[in-house]
Amino acid sequence: MLLLKSFHLLGVIAWLAGIFYLPRIFVHYAEGSRAGEDVRRLQTMAMRLYGFMTVMGIFAMFFGLWLVLAYGFSGTWLKLKLILVGVLLVYHYLCRRFLLRINAGKPLPKPWQLRLFNETPLLIVIPIILLVVMKPY
Repeated sequence: MLLLKSFHLLGVIAWLAGIFYLPRIFVHYAEGSRAGEDVRRLQTMAMRLYGFMTVMGIFAMFFGLWLVLAYGFSGTWLKLKLILVGVLLVYHYLCRRFLLRINAGKPLPKPWQLRLFNETPLLIVIPIILLVVMKPY
């Protein structure tokens, strides 16, 4: 079981690295585009990072599901955690929408809006960590 938990954590850490960094690339892309700079490298970086974080997210979900099946689906903390993970999946999807806008040559939101977007996952991850560690319910 500890090996399953370890693989789940590795997947989560890698997925969250992408979740935290990709929106920063969006900020730099939006600022560079508005300044008339060449942003093709940022577009390539964003595409590659999105692919990596998607694979790692699937990896994390696979081992997370395995853990739920092994331990059982009990405890309010787990249900709340899974709801918040669902919110992170929606965030992941929104990142994809921004990436599709970049690839289509369409403008992104203003850099300050993207900065706010960039901070959002932290507000989701903090309660997830607290729920997993403390298991309050």
